[in-house]
Amino acid sequence: MTEDGQNLLNVAPGAPHDSLMSETLSYVIGLALALVLTGISFWVASTSILWGPGVAVGLVVLAIAQMGVHLVFFLHITSGPDNTNNVLALAFGVLIVFLVMIGTIWIMAHLAANMGPTAQMMNLQMQH
Repeated sequence: MTEDGQNLLNVAPGAPHDSLMSETLSYVIGLALALVLTGISFWVASTSILWGPGVAVGLVVLAIAQMGVHLVFFLHITSGPDNTNNVLALAFGVLIVFLVMIGTIWIMAHLAANMGPTAQMMNLQMQH
């Protein structure tokens, strides 16, 4: 509680803050959550307590949680009507990243299939 009776935690994560202390506390909470999720991810990857195939599922869940923490606490993406442009910009960025990734994989796959040695070239090398 501050001296004027206002609670520092009365603002939802990602919403605009009314004081520097409240905003700083929000960033510290986001940092703490990100560090805890990172530490748990390293523990999940290095432990033998978890069932082998469950490790990948655990890491995916922790990665999604980590993305949520970053979106809310650091990028201030909320479900409010004033954040429509932020959400659309994020969706456009994700679309561009996926297009670049898929296009790169597609080009590399076709290059590997079309640029490899032909059967005739392999036969010539075997005969010599």
